[in-house]
Amino acid sequence: MNIDTFITNPYEANCYIVENNGETAVIDCGEFTDEIKTRLDGVNVKYVLLTHGHADHILGVYYLKQAHPEAKVLVHEEDRDYLESGRLHKLDEKIINQALGFLGVPYPEFTGETHFMPPDGTVAEGDELELGGLKIQVLHTPGHSAGSVCYFFPEINTLFTGDTLFCLTVGRTDLHTGNDEQMLESITRLYKMMGINDIYPGHNRATTMDYEKRRNRFMRRFR
Repeated sequence: MNIDTFITNPYEANCYIVENNGETAVIDCGEFTDEIKTRLDGVNVKYVLLTHGHADHILGVYYLKQAHPEAKVLVHEEDRDYLESGRLHKLDEKIINQALGFLGVPYPEFTGETHFMPPDGTVAEGDELELGGLKIQVLHTPGHSAGSVCYFFPEINTLFTGDTLFCLTVGRTDLHTGNDEQMLESITRLYKMMGINDIYPGHNRATTMDYEKRRNRFMRRFR
């Protein structure tokens, strides 16, 4: 399996292109950059797997889908409204602008319904997908948003965590449908899971579960 990482938009959200035996999955797409477009040229994109519906992870999905109509866009039911209209994004806009403090970098504008589209389907806890012979297990991990999920490749011990778990920290819970108690439950679940080695988060660098258990203050409490 091959994993390529692309950093997208001013919020530096990771977009992952995962390829295995001639089939490709794009995990989150906050911007359909020329670099990503070139990387996917001539590629069989089977899935666009969304870890959640926040703007910095989905704003490139509409354009990716136009270029690869065969790709099946999947998101958890609880977050599907983020793909279908700008209404929920507006609820988060003021909080993000205040809290992140990016000088001269406004939160993306959500004008024009053409930027939004219904997903091709939804995922839920316990669902299992397949990419070129590799299993992909869906873990519902709410906390950052009600529909946050992680995608686990058990045969290669690899977990894509979106904005649930980062290197040395966890996702924020002050946005629409964020929940502190659910985040704690989700992080506890990941801590207790067996077989996780490599972790690819929604922002910042890749890490490992062993490193997070030793160094991440939100996980050290369980030791």
